[in-house]
This record gives sequence, C-alpha cells and structure tokens, in this order.
Amino acid sequence: MDAHASSLRRIDTGLQGKGVLVTGGSGGIGAACARGFASEGARVVVHFNRGAARAQALAEELGGVPTVQADLTAETEVARLFAEAREALGRVDVCVEVQGVWPRDDVPVWELSLERWDETLRLNLTTTFLVAREFLREVERNGHGSLVLVGSTAGIFGEAGHADYAAAKSALLGGFLLSLKNEIVRIAPLGRVNAVAPGWTESPMTRGLVDPERVQAVSRTMALRKVAQPEDVAAQVVVLASDSVSGHVTGQVVVVAGGMEGRTVHDD
Repeated sequence: MDAHASSLRRIDTGLQGKGVLVTGGSGGIGAACARGFASEGARVVVHFNRGAARAQALAEELGGVPTVQADLTAETEVARLFAEAREALGRVDVCVEVQGVWPRDDVPVWELSLERWDETLRLNLTTTFLVAREFLREVERNGHGSLVLVGSTAGIFGEAGHADYAAAKSALLGGFLLSLKNEIVRIAPLGRVNAVAPGWTESPMTRGLVDPERVQAVSRTMALRKVAQPEDVAAQVVVLASDSVSGHVTGQVVVVAGGMEGRTVHDD
C-alpha cells in the first residue's frame, strides 16, 4: 500500500478537544453519538431526563464524562443544562440534539386527541427549538459552532398513525433547519447546522418492534433489508459535526435508512 492510500485509512475529524453536548444521551442513538465523539478525542457531556441509570453507565464507560439531568420542555432547565455543560467543558463547540419521543400507539388523525398532538410536538419540536436557541447563544459568545439535529424518515415520507410525530419531524428537517443554517452565520461566519433522518433503528424507543417478521415488513421500501444500528446514525452525526470533514456542508439532511423510498421496492 502506498503512502497516499495509507493516509486515507483514517480521516482527521478535527474534533480532538472540542466540547460536545449530546442531548438525549441515555438513549440508543444518543449513547452511540457520545461514544463516537469520545472516540475522536472530544470532551463530551451527556444529557438525560429520566434515563439516569443508562446515562451513568455510559458516563462510566467513557471514563467518567459529566452527565446533566434536565427537562428540555422547560426554558429554565435548558438554560441550566448549557450553563453546567459550559462549566464542565469550558465552551460548547458542538451540540447534537437527539432527544425526542415516538408515541407507540397507532392513532389515525380522526381519532387523534389534541392532548397527544400537543404533547408530541412539545417533546419533539419545542424541545428542539429551546435547545437550538440556547446553543446559538453559545455560538454568539464563541463565534463558532456546529449543530446537528436528529429527525426521522417520518418527517420525509410521513407515517400513518403517527401524523403528530411526522409533522414535528418534518418541521425540524424543513423550515427550522433551513432557517437556522441562514441565521447561524449572522453570529458565526463559518457556523453550520445540519440534520440526520434515521429510519428504523434498534434503540430503547423501538424495543420489541424490530423482530425479524417486522423487519421483513418495514423493509419492503428499503434497498438494504435491515434496520440501522445506533452506530450507523452516530457515524453520520460525527461527520456532519466535523468542521474538517464537513466544513462546507450546511442545511443538509442525511437520510440513514438503507435506501428507503416512498414506494415498495420489494415484493415480499
């Protein structure tokens, strides 16, 4: 192998020593993101709300990284989260928003209650706004920063029985993302905002829903007939967060869904 080929075996992400806050870090994708950034030498803070045991186990696995509990639906809690993250890291260079809740019950719109609609938007869209707003205040202070949002293929293709969740993720991946990528450069000329849209992914949120029979059914519109692992999503998050690898990429959505389409590509 020549020297050039050898140099391509590992790409320097430039994340060594960067301060990274991962929200929803106690979940499957969030934990994988924390591990991914830690493996690049970043200094990580893991946020959690109710998953204290999982967050603590992850923190210990990563050598005792800080964890912070916060309810992201409350403005004061989000402000405290960033204050504690800043204290632990010195500054927050990267924020990855993984928090969110997928309601398991399949409910068509004509039966959907206003209470569930409001709750789903509050947990998935309002929290995204509150965290992004606080991170942009950090960016204004630091003059730089990279934000990665985690959406869903439901926000691209829709999801019958989950119109509330699909609407929240569509707003996140559409107007909100595209507005933020234009606003961040007002306070940081090289600041960037991107998103990933995972499809079916093995995680605590989908536990019991990705058995082989279900995978066979949901993968009928996917070129790759398998569900993603959290690490598949985390790898794309790390790439988008890196100014070295993705320094000229902003306002983009990377779909991590095995080539999912809005039509059937398999007969069985």
